Amino acid sequence: MAHTEIEITAALIRELLREQHPDLADRPVRLGARGWDNQLWRLGDDLAVRLPWATQSADALLRKEHTWVPSLAPRLPLKVPVPQRLGEPSERFPRPWIVTTWVQGAPADRAPATRAAESAEALAAFLTALHRPAPDDAPLDRGRGGPLSDTAEGFAQQLAAATEMGLLPDPDGVRAVWEDAAAAPEWTGPAMWLHGDLHPANILTADGTFCGVIDFGALCAGDPALDLAAAWILLPDGAADRFHDTYRPTPDPATLRRARGWAVGRALACILIGEAGVRGRPGGKSTWGPPGQAALRRLLATAGRR
Repeated sequence: MAHTEIEITAALIRELLREQHPDLADRPVRLGARGWDNQLWRLGDDLAVRLPWATQSADALLRKEHTWVPSLAPRLPLKVPVPQRLGEPSERFPRPWIVTTWVQGAPADRAPATRAAESAEALAAFLTALHRPAPDDAPLDRGRGGPLSDTAEGFAQQLAAATEMGLLPDPDGVRAVWEDAAAAPEWTGPAMWLHGDLHPANILTADGTFCGVIDFGALCAGDPALDLAAAWILLPDGAADRFHDTYRPTPDPATLRRARGWAVGRALACILIGEAGVRGRPGGKSTWGPPGQAALRRLLATAGRR
């Protein structure tokens, strides 16, 4: 991660708004969160400003959200941040930024879902609504929505790192789940709209269930198995079957096998990022480790099912 050299402050945001969106410049501004790619600043009660502060790829991701999310949001049953304005690079801030609606809720890495049935049904309804055939010009990302086998090198590196650090109780079991998934038949249906990054910090909870989904920067078209991995990553113990029974169309066995492979990879990433946070390293998020470990436990406990 390479943080921007420009300090992002409330004063800077007001200046940017006065230059490009003066009708919003008098609203109260306060810090909301510092994420992986962007900083999020509250703009009054119902809006937020997202500005990239790390990773050069964040610029293109913000523009992608501004282009596609407004047309997808109306059909989604959970609240999502809908881009309202685009800020162009300027002398004050040489990167694009966006103004979106604000979505209330607590990130699931800090407040996990506890109501199993309700959260399973909410997640299934959201993905059923999102997973529709994408247009030909939709963004693609083979590292997310393509064949699982394309991620073999990255998975091997993550597995080796987590094993070396002693973070995995059963490395061979983890490898077996991924290898079974990679051997499953590939997706042959149309490229579906995918959120692409359903980890615990990108879904919001309230009263023990899901209330919103944020950060559509990884939005792409491809194999729905990528998003279906969220059943093991986000849901409480015992809720994955309820999710699979509610999601439509009902996933076929090959899709579920691939989803388990994507889930193993996502769990390893969460564990490594969590460990980096525990050790105080840049980019680490200590709250990501426990959900990753819980997901691996669920996946290993149900190995060979469905």
